[in-house]
Amino acid sequence: MISALASGSSTIEGLSPGHDVRSTGVIIEQLGARRSVEGDIVTVTGPANGLHAANSALDCGNSGTTMRLMCGLVSAIGGAHHLVGDPSLSKRPMDRVAVPLGLMGASVRGVGERITAPLSIEGSWTLQAIDYHVPMPSAQVKSALLFAGLGASGDTVVREDVRTRTTTEDMFARAAITVASLCEGEGRIVTLKPGRPSPTAWHIPGDPSQAAFFCVLGAIHPDAVIEILDVDAAAERTGFVAVLQRMGASLSREARDERISLVSASSELTATEIHAHEIPSVDEVPVLAVAAAAATGVSAFRDMGELRLKESDRFEGSMSLARSLGCRVWSEGDDFFIEGLGSAHRFGRFVIEASLDHRIVMSAAVAGVAGRGCSISGAATVSSSYPHFFRDLASLQ
Repeated sequence: MISALASGSSTIEGLSPGHDVRSTGVIIEQLGARRSVEGDIVTVTGPANGLHAANSALDCGNSGTTMRLMCGLVSAIGGAHHLVGDPSLSKRPMDRVAVPLGLMGASVRGVGERITAPLSIEGSWTLQAIDYHVPMPSAQVKSALLFAGLGASGDTVVREDVRTRTTTEDMFARAAITVASLCEGEGRIVTLKPGRPSPTAWHIPGDPSQAAFFCVLGAIHPDAVIEILDVDAAAERTGFVAVLQRMGASLSREARDERISLVSASSELTATEIHAHEIPSVDEVPVLAVAAAAATGVSAFRDMGELRLKESDRFEGSMSLARSLGCRVWSEGDDFFIEGLGSAHRFGRFVIEASLDHRIVMSAAVAGVAGRGCSISGAATVSSSYPHFFRDLASLQ
């Protein structure tokens, strides 16, 4: 998306082949950018005169990130834009981006009070910058406003009470956009000046959310040592590492520039209390639920209501997975609790319906490999984020 906004050609090395990224690639071509693939290198060329409204709907597939960030991007492009998604994405609330984008001068309309897809957006070449306090931690909302701010008049300011991943603002800075980030208490204030990104050579690090599955597998498997190389070191994306270490996992990290390498080995885990602010996206919670199921004692997952608004209801999905593993599980409001089986107990074979949620699928697979196997309904959905997951998992055995 940043490369499509630039004037000229950018190269991207190590881009994910997942369906979410593919959906984004198709959309930027609809908006006027050119994209070509040669081996592991993707070249994106932004038009000299900038992007324009498309003649057809922009299909975001299953990707909430694509839809929310694209709302911000097209809000700064004059004309009518129509964003659609699959049935799962069409249930996810978009009011959290629609409201602040409306304050900037764009019109974002959807279905119902939560403004779900399909969306109709009337973009404007003359957006007004705003100073906005994000009511709940969301890197997607922050990023949507920053993308819109590139085309706004004046400085766009986004304030968050809990610091979320800085991927977008870091990439803007690398692409010569003036952006400043100031930590304030537990939160952060991000200020962005309007401008057009410069063409850039991008080298994509490993995804921490994908690394988490192998870190948990190494810790709960009875005989394992797994090394995961060149992972993005952003603090807001690696909170799961501290959680696993607190549980007693033999998990070490080595910093290499802006990346880390991790080594996870068989461990005896003990229960802990996990707060949502430790993992702002809560993406790693399902696989941490598997770690909790293998631990001794009761683990508490606090303030996890955001899980209900993911690709599926991951709050119920995480609890259902732990139950399938033989654990006693219960919830109180936005908290849920898992009484683990202990490291001496190996998970029995189980069957689970993953509700077409890629993270539930991969978490279940980790439990199955560490235990005595499993049968997962809906496993093909891993193609949205990690198409080669099962190949990589099989390569370890």
